[in-house]
Amino acid sequence: MTIKSRRARFSAIAVVTALVFSASAVATPAQAAQKRLTIGFVVHVIGNPFIQQIIDAAQMAARDLNVKLVVTGPAGAEGDAQLTAVQNLAASGVDGIATSVPAASMVKGLNAIIKAGTPIVMFNGLGEGVNGPYVGEKSVESGRLLGKMVLEKIGGTTAKGDVIVGNCFPGFPVLENRSKGVLESLAKAPGVKIVGPSDVKVDSVANFAAWQGLLAANPNALAMVGLCAPDVESIGKVNAAAPSSKAIGGGYDLTTGNLEALANGTAHISLGQTPFVQGYLPVKVLADSLRNKIKINKPGFLDSGTEIVTATKVIEPFGSAPLTFKALQKMSASKALTRKYYDPIVKGYIKDWQKNLKPISDESA
Repeated sequence: MTIKSRRARFSAIAVVTALVFSASAVATPAQAAQKRLTIGFVVHVIGNPFIQQIIDAAQMAARDLNVKLVVTGPAGAEGDAQLTAVQNLAASGVDGIATSVPAASMVKGLNAIIKAGTPIVMFNGLGEGVNGPYVGEKSVESGRLLGKMVLEKIGGTTAKGDVIVGNCFPGFPVLENRSKGVLESLAKAPGVKIVGPSDVKVDSVANFAAWQGLLAANPNALAMVGLCAPDVESIGKVNAAAPSSKAIGGGYDLTTGNLEALANGTAHISLGQTPFVQGYLPVKVLADSLRNKIKINKPGFLDSGTEIVTATKVIEPFGSAPLTFKALQKMSASKALTRKYYDPIVKGYIKDWQKNLKPISDESA
């Protein structure tokens, strides 16, 4: 597909489904002395509750750092459309761009933009080979942790039965890494048979239908394990609609719907990847690098941390203050509480990002 046709395709998508946001605020006296930057922020799906948490944090960073933030993205994870959005932002003259990278086909185009002088920071979806830093979880290790917790819930290494694994976006590198880690942990129980990984779709309605079909086909499953943001909520609804199901539900992200499934006992484990850090830190890295002439034109990894959540226990990364499950639920629905809670991380880990930048290989270790 040519750049021209990709642009035309994205324009059509954008008119119908994409949203564009601008975040700004009255600058402090110190900020007023700085050049006001314009930074593009491109997500791989507009409307997803987890992605909105990332956007919210990026807008908080923009207000803190005297940045005009332009947020855009397609309605679904389409690499060609997203690359076109990045190219359009670069052509418009933005100072820098933060983007997730849901497809390897984006890498060459992103590197061309970087070579032409516009710095890029990746978040949430890693494009291997992109000449810029990436902010995200340690994906394989995260999968190992989820698989270990699920295995403990279904009987440990002596467990026998089916475990359903679902991936909403097969081929997405971070999700494939999560899958690798989950399967590695579950393999420690020789009696566990893996069903999948199956494509369970990213759209919430299609996601629910996919999980419903998988449980109907495997009604005695010991567990259902999702790798994406919509899964825990969907698994919870599927379990609630099938009273005979004893399946343990596990997956990712701390959206209000996912937390409600944990609270009512229809799902059991959800790992967060600290969306606040994934939104705030890319904007901070770009602002610092642009204003202080810091070169960021090579791969690197900034760990966003892993949050471990059940209905009875919450473990936050970076030595953050303890949280009860109820407090986490309140925070997930409040931008103000979220910003207040993560302020120590803004003043510590995020501020010191240059010290925390690791080799890109650390992401999948």
